[in-house]
Amino acid sequence: MLERFLTDPEATGPFQWLGWSDPGRWRRRWAQDGLLSDEGGQLMVVTGADRLGFVAWRKVVTSRSSYCWNIGAQLLSEARGRGVGTQAQRLLTRYLFAHTPVVRLEADTEMGNIAEQRALEKSGFTREGVLRSTVFRDGQWRDVVRYSLLRDDIASARSPASDRPSAGGAGGERTA
Repeated sequence: MLERFLTDPEATGPFQWLGWSDPGRWRRRWAQDGLLSDEGGQLMVVTGADRLGFVAWRKVVTSRSSYCWNIGAQLLSEARGRGVGTQAQRLLTRYLFAHTPVVRLEADTEMGNIAEQRALEKSGFTREGVLRSTVFRDGQWRDVVRYSLLRDDIASARSPASDRPSAGGAGGERTA
């Protein structure tokens, strides 16, 4: 199923097709480390027996002694628009905060990918800004929007005594 994302432009959707890639790449990684390592990983998104896509994370070194995770999701076209990506990203963020010491998760998406921006906001991420000419796709450089979620954001959202508003507003704003 993952190989469809490397060989079928229709499966990837308008924002994920970056050109042809080696379809054997996933099988080699699976044989090497099960798609899980200290540098990142990939998990399949499933509902019942249906394989709908995957979520991934990769290490971003932020200083000599610290790092954060950059996360992403990719769903097959038939799984989009049903809240599957939002739920998968929520589960991934819980997993990463529960099992790794990071305090920051990041996610980048193309400016025009409004659905992914909304999914990130629904998952508690805060819009931080625009990174210009970051992704080369379909013959041109494209801007991306950077989002983040901090460990403290999760703790604040769970604390009933917290006076911090919940995350989720567009444009880096917090909304109640």
